Amino acid sequence: METWTVAGKNVTLFTAARDNAPLVLLHTFEDEGESVYRAVQAMTDADYSIAAIGGLCWEDEMSPWENPPVFKGDTPFTGGADAYLSILTDRILPEILSRLSAEPAYLALAGYSLAGLFAVYASYRTALFSRVASASGSFWFPGFLEFAEKHEAASKPERVYFSLGDKESKTRNQILRTVEDHTRALQERFESAGAKTVFELNPGNHFQNATERMAKGIAWIIGA
Repeated sequence: METWTVAGKNVTLFTAARDNAPLVLLHTFEDEGESVYRAVQAMTDADYSIAAIGGLCWEDEMSPWENPPVFKGDTPFTGGADAYLSILTDRILPEILSRLSAEPAYLALAGYSLAGLFAVYASYRTALFSRVASASGSFWFPGFLEFAEKHEAASKPERVYFSLGDKESKTRNQILRTVEDHTRALQERFESAGAKTVFELNPGNHFQNATERMAKGIAWIIGA
């Protein structure tokens, strides 16, 4: 394990045993990178590296455009995903790659909640990531499904994983209750475009078993 700071973000790298193993970039909310990495290890024999990236301005850097807060008094979304994606690809990723002994077999992008939204959004903006894992992705985000229906991914990912808690759409909030329908629609869209996809419903609400849910997604996308 190696930890450093670049572009104001905290990066922790868990390196694979073999030189050209795939590299997963995982955006974290509370420095849960190591717990996710260990959980993935318990789920698969695949060899992989994970670079966990924290210290994010969540409502800005993970949101594709401006939007008011979902709940009164919350922080508004300020739409900094494109700017952050440039930092990720131009500064953070090269630093991570420089610390590996060889070029990874492929790059994958993973995240939970808003970071799950960002992971899928990034596939429309860059062809760098051939596999994507979104656990409890915030696909209720206003306008995102319409955006996805009007645009093609920058390149067709080989694998895209989606999951939700089975209680996430059971809410009186009119925006949040769309999340399951929107997630299923996105899964079908990527499937019809030729990607191998899966959509899983897990027991519980948005906040339950987040580490295990994220690990399941990563284990699936790096599977043979």
